[in-house]
Amino acid sequence: MTIVLRQVLADEDLDRVRLGLAELTWKSGKRTAGPAARDVKDNLQADGADPRTQALERFVLDALRRHPLFEIAARPARVALLFSRYEPGMTYGAHTDDALMGKADDKMRTDLAFTLFLADRNSYEGGELVIESASGEQEVKLDAGNAFLYPAGSIHLVAPIRSGVRLAAVGWVHSLVPDAPQREVLFDLSVARTRLAEAGAARAELLRLDKTISNLLRMWAR
Repeated sequence: MTIVLRQVLADEDLDRVRLGLAELTWKSGKRTAGPAARDVKDNLQADGADPRTQALERFVLDALRRHPLFEIAARPARVALLFSRYEPGMTYGAHTDDALMGKADDKMRTDLAFTLFLADRNSYEGGELVIESASGEQEVKLDAGNAFLYPAGSIHLVAPIRSGVRLAAVGWVHSLVPDAPQREVLFDLSVARTRLAEAGAARAELLRLDKTISNLLRMWAR
């Protein structure tokens, strides 16, 4: 399942993040790439050891965790992110994300990945997120402040930048529900519950649906 998360960051939040990123040091993205991806990765990443970067990461993570669709689509246990920058000529060739990320004593499983677009889509050419699926390639380039959530195990790439600068927060989710079809069932039930509540459904019926969602979580959460 893939999903667009709209307005993760409001305009004033975007301004704050962009101003903060303008003050940071950027280093080669190859430093954090896995062995298979290192040869095809050509971008820049904000220095994760800088306290200013860490503060911006927390700010964006808090906004993401507040987004109602993110919570019910991802069922997150842990979330990690970094800031990426692509200048003209830069690209990230076809790759799949590492199944496990982090230090040896603190690994997290990557069930889902996301890209939160930070640059105005008309300020750069190229830079589409391209994801392979059974139905073909899906090209994604969203307005600033919107995010795209997709399976981390898919083959994907960032198309070459022809002009301008592409800024994004990219990250990964260790889900409480690692099985994708089970997550989708829970997502569909949660969306249906919200729509029924908005339509004025009886409390007793909503309570029964809440019970079903909770019991499925008890069975499937890890």
